Amino acid sequence: MFATGVTIVTARTADGQLIGLTANSFNSVSLNPPLVLWSLASKAASLLALSQATHYAINVLTSQQQALAEQFARRDIDRWAGVDYQLGRSGAPLLSGVAATFECFNRSRHAEGDHVIFVGEVEHCTHHAETSPLVYHGGRFYTERLLSISTVDDDKVEQTR
Repeated sequence: MFATGVTIVTARTADGQLIGLTANSFNSVSLNPPLVLWSLASKAASLLALSQATHYAINVLTSQQQALAEQFARRDIDRWAGVDYQLGRSGAPLLSGVAATFECFNRSRHAEGDHVIFVGEVEHCTHHAETSPLVYHGGRFYTERLLSISTVDDDKVEQTR
């Protein structure tokens, strides 16, 4: 019952095979150095390939990309069929039309419970502030709705990320 953003993590294997999966377990870890994390089930078919990749990209989806999130969450299909992308600076695929991309060095992995936590060092990022995010909550997709304009200055908010 915790609302999250929706991302697609993408990478390429050493032989050029494209890898991609939908993930909503994405968080900021550190601003200096810039680190982010996401997690993947230990039984996921793409675990070995993502563990061996030197780089990956985290693509933050917009409210218009629910179908893309569902496509990359499915098994036994060509997840890349009809997907528009370009290769980023490190060679990881960057999806077109997303709210933001984080191109990451695959810094570390930590096995915890039935998941592996990936920590990535952000080497390059882009964002499009005018887009609405795709949100996942309680097994359903949503988009945001502004409740009010915050009157708290950023420098007065405790930094928890």
